[in-house]
Amino acid sequence: MPEPAHHADVVIVGAGAAGLSAAHRLTSAGVTTVVLEAAPYVGGRMSTEKVDGFRLDRIGQLLTTSYPELRRTPGLGSLVLRPFAPGLLVHSEGRHHRAAEPLPGRSARGALTAARALASAPLGPLAARTPARAAPGTASRSAPLGGPLDQARLGSALARLAALPVERLLARPELPAGAALSARGLPARTIHGFLRPLLSALLCDPDLTTSSRCADLALHAFARGRLCLPEGGAEVLPELLAAALPPGVVRTGVRVISVSTSAVGTAEHGEISCRAVLLATDARAAAELLPGLRVPPFHEVSVFHHTAPEPPLDGPALLLDADRAGPVAHTSVVSQVDPSRAPADGVLISSTVLGPPPDEQAVRTHLAALYGVPTHRWESLAVHHTREAVPAMPPPHDVRRPVRLLAGLYVCGDHRDTSTVQGALHSGRRAAHAALTDFGITPAYAGEPLPAAA
Repeated sequence: MPEPAHHADVVIVGAGAAGLSAAHRLTSAGVTTVVLEAAPYVGGRMSTEKVDGFRLDRIGQLLTTSYPELRRTPGLGSLVLRPFAPGLLVHSEGRHHRAAEPLPGRSARGALTAARALASAPLGPLAARTPARAAPGTASRSAPLGGPLDQARLGSALARLAALPVERLLARPELPAGAALSARGLPARTIHGFLRPLLSALLCDPDLTTSSRCADLALHAFARGRLCLPEGGAEVLPELLAAALPPGVVRTGVRVISVSTSAVGTAEHGEISCRAVLLATDARAAAELLPGLRVPPFHEVSVFHHTAPEPPLDGPALLLDADRAGPVAHTSVVSQVDPSRAPADGVLISSTVLGPPPDEQAVRTHLAALYGVPTHRWESLAVHHTREAVPAMPPPHDVRRPVRLLAGLYVCGDHRDTSTVQGALHSGRRAAHAALTDFGITPAYAGEPLPAAA
């Protein structure tokens, strides 16, 4: 019989981080691969809108420099990560409090010395212009982090967590993250004033119903690296992955309507025959193509983008709200972190609400309290609401959900791993490895231990 008009060894459905990561592993092993994406662009939820010279992320997930897959995925060698300042800012009871990120291996005595210096030092480059109810240039030494000894305990606990092997973290008893925090041996004010708002930001989970093992992985990544953003916007990461693949591998604007182990049906171009299909869509789209796949619950996220006449905060700090006194969970002057996201002399403030979008005035009022400056002159650039932004990970949660459904049919994405960019990239690597193994091909990276998602 004549060869079909369209054929590939593997057809990947979805050009998000997971699908593009898998494509790199497959093509590097000599497997002919086609990536089909229904949207006119790659990236899926990792997209960035351009408005008047500003680059506005739709979800704005936080990355950390310690994510292993950011270093190990081919095509990301030129990715530039813009870190936040080492000291996180926490707003509580009308004041700004600063907490330093831990350094792995720091001793308890070293943590105490650093905490004492932190408590006595002014906020410096992280200071708000007029902190509410606080003397300018000073930091509170009470709530939410307590005194130097409490901060030393926090730094020491995070440093110990950073040194633990991932296998030990995954072997811990599993509870909802909020319930597990009380067993950490830290003061309640440290838990509620720092760890809860930090984990809410990292997991996009305001109630901390996430598995404690996934929360530990998030804190592990935080303790080993620096919170950061990709330079140029979230879309840069998938665009770099797509650009590094051979020409013709990625095809956008192609809607897949059916899949099997040997063919993919498309709405626009008929059927494409293949030896294997790899689903790399979001969980709901995957279940529509393969009824029976589990669709997890999701956390919804709303991101408010504003521009202001001048920066309300000096320095690339991430500002958390410990009091939950308003809708904003965390906010930052993104143009201070990554100047490429705003035009010259432009100021971009991005604020994340963990839930549906509230009234704009409620957000402005809360931001005025958080930054300690009037916000009535701020201009709204965009509001992005994503109902199914991040797959939820309640316990029990398998952070290594199977990616091989059967020989010739595979599935990957952050819903098969952890709900992070690291999890998406890593699941793509696992799915490609499974396909190559079924093909009888030993991947060039087979001897390398698979990194843990964080």
